[in-house]
Amino acid sequence: MIRALLLCCLVFLVPAEPCRKLCQATSNSKKESARSQGVCDGICVSGSHCSQPCPPGTEGSMGFACRKQQWHKVTDTCCTLNAFNIFEQDLQSARPFGGGEKVNEYAGNAETISDKLMQRCPTDLSCVIRNIEQSPRLPGNIAFIVQLLRNISTALMAGVDEAQMHSYSSMANHVLNSRSISNWTFIPERNSSCVLLHSVNSFARKLLVNKSLINISNTFIHTMGSIIAADGEGKNFTFSMRINDTSRAVTGKVLVGREELQMAPSTIKIVSIAFPTLGAILEASLLENVTVNGLVLSVILPPKLRRISLLFEKISKSEERKTQCVGWDHLESRWVGHACEMVEESPQHALCQCQPSKLVTSFSILMSRHTLVSPVLTYITYIGLGVSICSLIICLSIEALVWGQVTKTEISYLRHLCIANVAATLLMADVWFIVASFLSGPVTHHNGCVAVTFFVHFFYLSVFFWMLAKALLILYGVLIVFHTLPKSVLVASLFSVGYGCPLIIAVITVSVTEPGKGYLRPEACWLNWDMTRALLAFVIPALAIVVVNLVAITLVIIKTQRVATGSSMFQEVRAILRISKNIAILTPLLGLTWGFGIATIIDSSSLVFHIIFSLLNAFQGFFILVFGTILDPKIREALKGRVTSAKWNSRVSENLSSNFSRHPTNGPS
Repeated sequence: MIRALLLCCLVFLVPAEPCRKLCQATSNSKKESARSQGVCDGICVSGSHCSQPCPPGTEGSMGFACRKQQWHKVTDTCCTLNAFNIFEQDLQSARPFGGGEKVNEYAGNAETISDKLMQRCPTDLSCVIRNIEQSPRLPGNIAFIVQLLRNISTALMAGVDEAQMHSYSSMANHVLNSRSISNWTFIPERNSSCVLLHSVNSFARKLLVNKSLINISNTFIHTMGSIIAADGEGKNFTFSMRINDTSRAVTGKVLVGREELQMAPSTIKIVSIAFPTLGAILEASLLENVTVNGLVLSVILPPKLRRISLLFEKISKSEERKTQCVGWDHLESRWVGHACEMVEESPQHALCQCQPSKLVTSFSILMSRHTLVSPVLTYITYIGLGVSICSLIICLSIEALVWGQVTKTEISYLRHLCIANVAATLLMADVWFIVASFLSGPVTHHNGCVAVTFFVHFFYLSVFFWMLAKALLILYGVLIVFHTLPKSVLVASLFSVGYGCPLIIAVITVSVTEPGKGYLRPEACWLNWDMTRALLAFVIPALAIVVVNLVAITLVIIKTQRVATGSSMFQEVRAILRISKNIAILTPLLGLTWGFGIATIIDSSSLVFHIIFSLLNAFQGFFILVFGTILDPKIREALKGRVTSAKWNSRVSENLSSNFSRHPTNGPS
């Protein structure tokens, strides 16, 4: 710019001083403009926000938030489209001087522009196509076009012909471009992508379809419509579209079978729309942590046709990720699966059977980002749970059998009370975990999944809190902390900690997160992480208890070392063995193996961490049986006494029987 002004000065022989001042003013203006368009100049304090104007030639503002001592853009309303440049006619000359506020208000009103559009070119809506397609894909422009599409869809009450649908698709195609996906994240109205999807579906529902096939193909939206006879052989709509400029084409098919057609009237209208990028746009704008792994297919059917098959080619062919058939619920603005089920799946494709309705007309497949579907993990989990459940049942049976012999003292009574409740709560948690595994996920059995997740959460928390009670009892036995408390108070305290605290945490978690549909994960019956961080209601108490139990083990080791101090080498070896035995017993009982769960959270894609975590925890019931029951000398002694007593009673009975047979009682003579 400065060089151009200098050249102008030389050509037109402008005096040097005025030219120098003009160049200086231009340079200062450029610096000032650059400063005003950048990030905030103030000190970045975590949680603070600021706003900056948009670059010259655009209207709106940009919002920034301070994160990790750096300013990050969070909103952007910069827009170039308005009522004076969206139409093909050049209206700049018609813009009046003065009254800028009124003009700007009119320019940003998409509803007013849609009314004017319906007046200028109602037959084909083509008078805004060229300028929309030439506009930059700024967040403000995207929001403007989405609102315009919504108003057009609402304004057109009568039938939509092919020309209008073609123009409407061209407008939508511009904002669905793969290069605009990142800009959707800065639109303040997070539901703009939902509005776009609903508007396109509503507009296509009014499409007039004759006997000939309607095929309107754009790069990022493809619409097909057809009239099908009820006695026909069926109809397939096949789409093949690219996700971006460099990717290969991904296919999707809408399959209308002969059996479904027999339930319909004589002829039916079917309209189907394919979106290759809309899944990523929904994910970006709504900040969802689920990945759409195929085309988004919208299907508009008559009410009597309630079932349809959809074949999706997977974008990512990873076999380690779980796939779900889902539909988009317009009312809840989220992916749900109560109207879809998986029929068949391969590494390349997924065949879904769905039931469209007024609220659910768009379908796709989701790929979980972090769920590992591995046969090794499955075998370890179910075999380990089976062994764990059997071990826990045996553990509780042994405790009931020898309860009177091993609970004669107060400390032994409380210790076995904790062991029995740890086994009982872990048994219930394992049973509910198996019930949860039989449910296909919250998208199919939402209410049942909520109930199962609540009980799994509650009982696993109870396991940890009873483990905490066990750790406190170890300190009680070693350090004699609660020697002044009566037995009844200790028992009431243990039950309050073991069941009261988990119940409070579980109830608060479900009551806070479930109203906003943030209690469950999309792919499994377990606590949500991506939306509400509900999983923290399990992780934080569990890890905190693990830390407390580590402290308890440390104190026990210190106490044992003090006893061994000053002893001979043989006694020191025995002390080390005793310490190792304490650790071997305490580790499974106090849940220290759950500390490996941290590794699965930090690196959720590592199969090794998941296998170690599954091995240690799936067999925890077996560990409790071995280290908490079988290796307890008092329990073994009590069992030995029971066996000896049973043998003695058996021998006495046999002797009495033999004596009776040898010397029968003589009857009266």
